Amino acid sequence: MSRLTLYSREGCGLCDELLLALGPWTEARGERIEVLDVDADPLLKRRYGLKIPVLLLDGEPVAYGHLDWDKLESAWNARR
Repeated sequence: MSRLTLYSREGCGLCDELLLALGPWTEARGERIEVLDVDADPLLKRRYGLKIPVLLLDGEPVAYGHLDWDKLESAWNARR
């Protein structure tokens, strides 16, 4: 199983939209998304604070700000 991580923050509408859009995709693959608050960690806040939402697949960024389905699928298939 791959690891999906979403860096987000409270009140981020784009983060909520990305998470909602990913729901059916992750369910179909039996995956879960770990949602982490960038504001809870000073290093993450510096690295990703203005780029959220940021989606990582096995620690590698696959989306900044909006979901690129082609990039996500390509990265996902490369790990299979």
